[in-house]
Amino acid sequence: MAASNAEMPELAQPAEEEMVRGDEVAEAPSSEWQKPVRRKRKARGDTDMAEDSAPAEGAAKRPSFPPAATSASSGKGAGGEVRKVPVPAHRFTPLRDAWAKIFSPLVEHLHLQVRFNLKTRNVELKTSSKTSDVGALQKGADFVRAFMLGFDVDDALALVRLDDLFLDSFDVNDVKPLRGDHLSRAIGRVAGKGGKTKFTIENVTKTRIVLADSKVHILGSYQNIAIAKRSICNLILGSPPSKVYGSMRAVASRSAERF
Repeated sequence: MAASNAEMPELAQPAEEEMVRGDEVAEAPSSEWQKPVRRKRKARGDTDMAEDSAPAEGAAKRPSFPPAATSASSGKGAGGEVRKVPVPAHRFTPLRDAWAKIFSPLVEHLHLQVRFNLKTRNVELKTSSKTSDVGALQKGADFVRAFMLGFDVDDALALVRLDDLFLDSFDVNDVKPLRGDHLSRAIGRVAGKGGKTKFTIENVTKTRIVLADSKVHILGSYQNIAIAKRSICNLILGSPPSKVYGSMRAVASRSAERF
């Protein structure tokens, strides 16, 4: 028994040592596992800092380009800007007859190069070295387009001389879908007997109106176009001309008092 009692502590000591060693072994991997995690976090932080600093360095080293030449920015280089206005088949003869009136203001006043391309059937406008106005090409294109829509040369020429004139086009079917005789009657109400209604709207609103089948084209200032368009829409919807005349004159007199 004494021998056995003497042997017990000797057996217990290795167990305690094993327990201690086991705790050390259990703690050791945890401490060793935490260190790489911290290192990885630091590494990630370093990469994030590097990524954040990369755009700053790139932004500091932006490429610098010389300023563009004045001829290139204004479209007056060797090539120049070009606008093409298509010519419908029924406007070939009027274009040929009025070509001198169309050609002279574009070349003399706007200093543009103009030609009629027979293959593509387009009126081509091009800027030149003498073109000084930035909006000359747009004015010339609007002038030619207005003539192609059916306006007289003298009326379309106002687009070149004045800055506050615009073109507006819409279809009768956009106001109210009509077919057959109903569409013909609506167009007849807008035109009037012998064009009387159309001329009255033009004189009161100081605009020019072209009726081309079911298309309506209006030339004038923004406010006058709105008044004329409202009157035409009322006629299309079925209002009698007398009622439209009264409301149109009232609106026109009000707009005249404002100015």
